[in-house]
Amino acid sequence: MTIPVYHDTARRHDFVLLFDVSDGNPNGDPDAGNLPRIDPETMQGLVTDVAIKRKVRDWVHALKGDEARYKIYVLGDGEALNSKHQRAYTALNMESLGKKQPPGDINRARAWMCENFFDVRTFGAVMTTGVNAGQVRGPVQLTFARSIDQITPLDVSITRVAVTKPEDAEISIADDGTAKGKTTEMGRKAIVPYGLYRVSGFFNPHFAKQTGFNNDDLALVWQALMLMWDFDRSAARGLMTCRGLYIFSHTSPLGDAPAHQLLERVNIKRCEGVAVPRTFGDYEVSVNTAGLPATVTIETLLG
Repeated sequence: MTIPVYHDTARRHDFVLLFDVSDGNPNGDPDAGNLPRIDPETMQGLVTDVAIKRKVRDWVHALKGDEARYKIYVLGDGEALNSKHQRAYTALNMESLGKKQPPGDINRARAWMCENFFDVRTFGAVMTTGVNAGQVRGPVQLTFARSIDQITPLDVSITRVAVTKPEDAEISIADDGTAKGKTTEMGRKAIVPYGLYRVSGFFNPHFAKQTGFNNDDLALVWQALMLMWDFDRSAARGLMTCRGLYIFSHTSPLGDAPAHQLLERVNIKRCEGVAVPRTFGDYEVSVNTAGLPATVTIETLLG
């Protein structure tokens, strides 16, 4: 059966992912009181590649977490990473704890980790801590997401009709007639009213061959990038939606054109007369295919 060109791991692929957020915090900055991340010079919003990969990992874990080949390495499951490295040595009947691992054993452990953990063979991992399972450079890499326009981070006050401490709930009347105690508590919520974000991504077939990343894995990545937003709903994130996925596929594994020249063909601009964007409809997205190399194809999976 013929596979789609954009599922072929023997080719290089470069892609653009668009997503937006309405009245939510797409990626809080712990160094700024969890306010939405911004570029302080341009006031454009930022979302780290780590945050996007987290959504991919969680979606794949929910879909295929029970399957041996699709375990997730970086997962908040309470198991230390070194314990996961130890799984490889145990499965391969090799000694590891308290010993310096020889290169041959490390390479075997590395291959086992790639085979069994989806995110290791996809994004790569440094597994040289304690129980040494080697280092992997993954075939799928992402940039930070950056908003098309400036965003306005809002820090909104909220109230809760419940108190935390029992003593705070005790209402008493002072001698001057004033009441002491609390019936509500104050809080804060950080949001972006609206922002459209753009991510650049890259797939390298050379690294895919090294990690055992196959056509089914690549198809799963494209699926995750489109659908993971519906799995990651929370009140804090507001409404986050995938708005476009544009994949440039090369004939050659080394590529037939510089990535930046292809990615720049996806153009996003505000509609005429829109001063402050508040919906995706306030933008126009177009793809310039004029002069596209004959050995490069473009697939619009969503957009």
